[in-house]
Amino acid sequence: MKNTALTHIHESLGAKMLPFAGYNMPITYEGVNAEHETVRNSVGVFDVSHMGEFLLTGPNALALIQKVTSNDASALTIGRAQYSCLPNNEGGIVDDLIVYKMKEEEYLLVVNASNIEKDWSWISSYNDLGVEMKNLSDDYSLLAIQGPKAVEAMQALSSIDLSAIAYYHFEVADFAGFNDVIISATGYTGSGGFEIYCKNADAEAIWNKVFEAGAAFGIKPIGLAARDTLRLEMGFCLYGNDINDTTSPLEAGLGWITKFNKDFTNSEALKKQKEAGVTRKLVAFEMQERAVPRHDYEIVDGSGAVIGIVTSGTMSPSMNKGIGLGYVTVSNSAVDSDIFIRIRKNDVLAKVVKLPFYKK
Repeated sequence: MKNTALTHIHESLGAKMLPFAGYNMPITYEGVNAEHETVRNSVGVFDVSHMGEFLLTGPNALALIQKVTSNDASALTIGRAQYSCLPNNEGGIVDDLIVYKMKEEEYLLVVNASNIEKDWSWISSYNDLGVEMKNLSDDYSLLAIQGPKAVEAMQALSSIDLSAIAYYHFEVADFAGFNDVIISATGYTGSGGFEIYCKNADAEAIWNKVFEAGAAFGIKPIGLAARDTLRLEMGFCLYGNDINDTTSPLEAGLGWITKFNKDFTNSEALKKQKEAGVTRKLVAFEMQERAVPRHDYEIVDGSGAVIGIVTSGTMSPSMNKGIGLGYVTVSNSAVDSDIFIRIRKNDVLAKVVKLPFYKK
């Protein structure tokens, strides 16, 4: 079991620690609902240092990224980031990721913790272009400082104007007394804020200064359980639940990151799927009765026929109702359609809704 540079701090704060993607990670501190509300209303900090970081450099770095990712990375300028995915050859997804353009001919790829080795091997297998690849995953820490008060609370720690960093943009700047820190507006909660990439040796000092600066704003540490409820209220996909090796980006509603103005892994097959139309779609739904949908629960129609499966579900802390994502047949995917979630042999009414669930 790996530890992050901050594991001892989480333990000293009394966090409930559990294994996650091979790391000993904080799941909760004071409870999911309280932590969730902290991020929605003020500011909270997640240690997400288990995420993976790959640095790709050289004149062919962009060409390699274009070959293995679905989105069009040629649209990136320095200081911008892009959500994308790595399609496999069977119509599914190796992983979803964020691509950062650091400099000309230099890109940072941030991948899911559980897929670091898989992604590294996958991208390496396509690197016949002489691109220099460095796996920085064990060298960097990542703090997600999230919430509507994040900018105001953290401004004293940097000489740059944090409020000027637009969504999916970033700066490499001073932060908490350290230089060359990546300050990125690429959060996973829908409540604003930043993700801070720093060297492991600097992580504890930065954590402490973040909490000093945020004290007047009610800053608190937040565990991964609340990260999941926050992202689900926004309808953000979680790899391993809502997308995986068998789900196509088109089925998952990720057509907006699947650009056919270039050739990429399995692009021809995905183009044909787009033209023919998918047979199932990832939909959002709200329970119409007091019930909590869970991963792998069956979704059925009014006659009890199975039409799909729940991929993510929870009791929404912000809305106080059961919400979820799941794949259903296209004929049952329209907004306002009635579907039923099979919970312990009971078919409980739900309604297909538009995302996001949570609206500020």
